[in-house]
Amino acid sequence: MRVFNNFHEFDSFCKKVLKNEVFNFHNEMKRKQKREKSFSELSPQELAQFCAKDDYFDSMQIFNVLGNDIIVKDGRVAEALKNLTGRKRDIILLSYFLDMSDREIGEKLNLIRATVQYQRSVTLKELKKILEGGHTDA
Repeated sequence: MRVFNNFHEFDSFCKKVLKNEVFNFHNEMKRKQKREKSFSELSPQELAQFCAKDDYFDSMQIFNVLGNDIIVKDGRVAEALKNLTGRKRDIILLSYFLDMSDREIGEKLNLIRATVQYQRSVTLKELKKILEGGHTDA
């Protein structure tokens, strides 16, 4: 423990401590400046690395089938589904988005299982043509 004989020694000691703290602070700031960049100094490409875009609603389409809201996130698939007749679209959505069997779909839509199976296979071919850019008579 240091003992001061008079006020001037204490004053001198305090000034040295403060001077050293300022010196340490400036050195620390120089070290940070060498390793860090402010956001304003970043290029647009570097800044883009820190960004995230939520595109939940950009190309999302909601279809309602038998009281169920089915979300289709792919814009091209949603547009292709819009081109189908109601029953065909319902069969595809129930089958592939709600994982229902042909028998379950038939019960819900009052169709026999074979009709559901046939409609599903025909509709898949139709969707393929639409997605590949061909035309179809929906």
